[in-house]
Amino acid sequence: MRSVSIDKLVQDLGLEVIYKPKNSVSEITRNEINRLGLQIAGFFKYFGYKRIQIIGNAEWHFLQGMEKDIRARRIDSIFQYPIPAVVLTRNLEVFDEILMAAEKYDKNVLRTDMVTTKFTNRLVNYLDEALAPQITMHGVLVEVYGMGILLTGESGVGKSETALELVKRGHRLVADDAVQVKKVGEDLLIGESPDLIRYFLEIRGLGILDIERLYGTGAVKKWEAIDLVVQLEDWDPKKEYDRLGLDDEYIDILGKKVPKLTMPVRPGRNVAMILEVATRNTRQKQFGYNAAMELDRRMKEEYEKKKQAENRQGQY
Repeated sequence: MRSVSIDKLVQDLGLEVIYKPKNSVSEITRNEINRLGLQIAGFFKYFGYKRIQIIGNAEWHFLQGMEKDIRARRIDSIFQYPIPAVVLTRNLEVFDEILMAAEKYDKNVLRTDMVTTKFTNRLVNYLDEALAPQITMHGVLVEVYGMGILLTGESGVGKSETALELVKRGHRLVADDAVQVKKVGEDLLIGESPDLIRYFLEIRGLGILDIERLYGTGAVKKWEAIDLVVQLEDWDPKKEYDRLGLDDEYIDILGKKVPKLTMPVRPGRNVAMILEVATRNTRQKQFGYNAAMELDRRMKEEYEKKKQAENRQGQY
């Protein structure tokens, strides 16, 4: 299970540390949050205590309106649970009872000056990405006409050379050789390069190229959603390749089905140009138009017309 430390959360979101545990290190493992209104009211059934706990303006004024001893008991009850942290928004004042409970149970207390809604949106988006399931795939990721194309295949088949040609044609490189793929939310796959090799491209016989330096910042992109996987393979004259495109092929990546094409490669074949066309064709399919199905429909329609004409002639 992936996790993110409280220290990294504080650094990345610019949070103020009010109290930091002396004897424990907290890790966040859930990308959901919990606003403490129900728990402040005394309802602890279904308490999502493994989440980041939020005290916003409404919760703070609810606490302020309580008698001091009741407030102390409710806060103590909350901090008894193994919560990763409590965050106060809007630079709200920290009640003495919160500090006492934090010291007693050794829990994180943080604060931000952001309003509650904006902070919770930012926090959830941050946790979605930080805790997303992740794998590393061998391949090259490029952006072509706004779509993320993941090129896969055996070493030496021409993935990097194809990516270089696409960059020359105005498209953008995201990652070469190693592509880190994250599943963000239910069905979004994000691919990016490891920091160490970001924007570098290896061309056999030439060496390592810095694409950003050679072609400018417009030729590279930090990350891109993966919309299509294209497997490049050496042309096999004995193999039957798809010539119509009626049967869609998919590949499973982190539980999401991604459209896949198998593209044979041989000398003289302009793979970069074919990839551009494949990208446009995939976009058309997403919008509901399939050229192969349209041709199939026309052929069936023409066949039915001829059959009906033959039947009419047979009646005379």
